[in-house]
Amino acid sequence: MKIPGLLFVIAVSISNIVVAQSTTGILGEQQRAELIDELLADRLNNLLPSLMQRSGLDMWIIISREYNEDPILKTMLPGDWHAARRRTILVFYNPGNNQPVEKLAISRYDVGKTIKASWDMKKYPDQWDQLVALINQFNPKKIALNYSSDFGHADGLTFTEHKELLAKLSPAQKLKVTSAEKLAVAWLETRTLKEMTLYPQLIRITHDIIDEGFSEKVITPGVTTTSDVEWWFRDKFRALGVDTWFHPTVDIQRSDSASFDHLRSFSNRPEQQVILPGDLLHVDIGITYLRFNTDVQQHAYVLQPGESDAPAILKEAFAKGNRVQDILTSNFIIGKTGNKILADALAICHKENLAATIYTHPLGYHGHAAGPTIGMWDNQGTKPGDGDYPLHANTVYSIELNCATEIPAWKKTIRIMLEEDGFFDGQAFRYINGRQTTMYLIPRK
Repeated sequence: MKIPGLLFVIAVSISNIVVAQSTTGILGEQQRAELIDELLADRLNNLLPSLMQRSGLDMWIIISREYNEDPILKTMLPGDWHAARRRTILVFYNPGNNQPVEKLAISRYDVGKTIKASWDMKKYPDQWDQLVALINQFNPKKIALNYSSDFGHADGLTFTEHKELLAKLSPAQKLKVTSAEKLAVAWLETRTLKEMTLYPQLIRITHDIIDEGFSEKVITPGVTTTSDVEWWFRDKFRALGVDTWFHPTVDIQRSDSASFDHLRSFSNRPEQQVILPGDLLHVDIGITYLRFNTDVQQHAYVLQPGESDAPAILKEAFAKGNRVQDILTSNFIIGKTGNKILADALAICHKENLAATIYTHPLGYHGHAAGPTIGMWDNQGTKPGDGDYPLHANTVYSIELNCATEIPAWKKTIRIMLEEDGFFDGQAFRYINGRQTTMYLIPRK
């Protein structure tokens, strides 16, 4: 497959990355901005028309004021913009009949090279009057705005902007106003071919960071604490020139009296646990690069004196976690809702005596992104709203779950907590850069 423009640069440069070196393979700021603009132009010109048609909406209006940006508007800003400017209004109008979508900004400036400024300030000193004039000119069937009860990502229109817009619309125009929820979620969740040439590199970087962090290069049993490793990850991000969308967490399961608790694992972990031989380590980590996110959880086992491999019971527990992953992703079928996928997967797990908990989520412009919610760690039943959203093609997910196993030698139940990022093309699911099937060993063999 021919990879155009800067996509070839990033595909080659990041695929050759050596994480131990400071910034090898990570694009400079100018190259990042140019690549972001290339990806955005492709989305606006080639993806947006089909999404508007699928959603049955011919006009989409996005309104934001500086530093209070709609989550979707932030994905449409050019690579060298960090915020909206004053009040920025974007208007997309699809005339149909295979004509190109009109992409206009009621702004003093073009918004990048694709969205052109369309405010005649001499004729319409009031910005709202220019918007109303455009609505009258196009006479759309519907006027879609970003408000939603179920998706915060699609609820970016503020109370003030909504009130001021409605005050300017005629009674006939007000009757056309509708939620842009379906279009907004589709815009956020749908990945393009060009973007999917990029995504494997992001996840490879994430995997390589974990590989190094969960090794004797970083961890000295009896000395290194979980907090030390977490901050090593943060320093590594900074050295590489990438960001993180949450603070990485490292936690321990071991032969002691502590029992597994979701809250303890996710928010109430001890801060200064010293890592010891025989510990089962777990990390939750994710990077942000070129506006996209990764989200990965993996495990390592710290060898005890005389051991050359992890105990068989822990390896069996890990295999159960992989089996739950397979059960879940085998239920990825277009049109299935998140709630249905969850229920069907859990039913199979129950038949196979797998003590599974599933809390999988979409991934993309946001870490916890827009799209179907497939379970929550504190709700393994029906999730109204986003759980009722159906699966679509060309979407990315963090396959996040855990499976419990009794460890007699430890006199307790442990959980293998896995999270790997994958792509659903409408026919099949695949892990974008593979998945962990064996635990890291510390030290390496």
